[in-house]
Amino acid sequence: MFYFEDVVVGEPVETPALTLTEAHMVRYAGLAGEWEPRSTDEVVSRRSESGGRVIPDLLPLCISSGLGWRVPKSPLAVLAFMGFEWKFSLPLRIGDTIRSRSRTVAKRSMKDGGVVVEEREILNQRGEVVQSGRLTLLVAKRPRK
Repeated sequence: MFYFEDVVVGEPVETPALTLTEAHMVRYAGLAGEWEPRSTDEVVSRRSESGGRVIPDLLPLCISSGLGWRVPKSPLAVLAFMGFEWKFSLPLRIGDTIRSRSRTVAKRSMKDGGVVVEEREILNQRGEVVQSGRLTLLVAKRPRK
């Protein structure tokens, strides 16, 4: 496990890439019930840009969290997800490839854990930032022996 004491402010972390498929969209839609973007106008304008089906906005955020398990270091010992600020900049479509880039921008110690603030960007295959924001996490401290 990767504990609060192990977190280094400013250290960049980049995940491997993943190409978004119809299967990702169907699994997400079955769980979340979100089969299309929120408005009909948005569906028409997004489809006309490339002709492909649009990926629901929250799916890349979910996948980027999963991609975090594929980086070489151990998983972070998260006790609680305290909040996030998130911006959706560009739509994604089936066939787009995403990866995540993040870095810790702040950390504050508490009694049995600490608060970690992480800035994260999700990039497409062209290196464009499609989503970005800040995640605030409560992270466990290393257990005492």
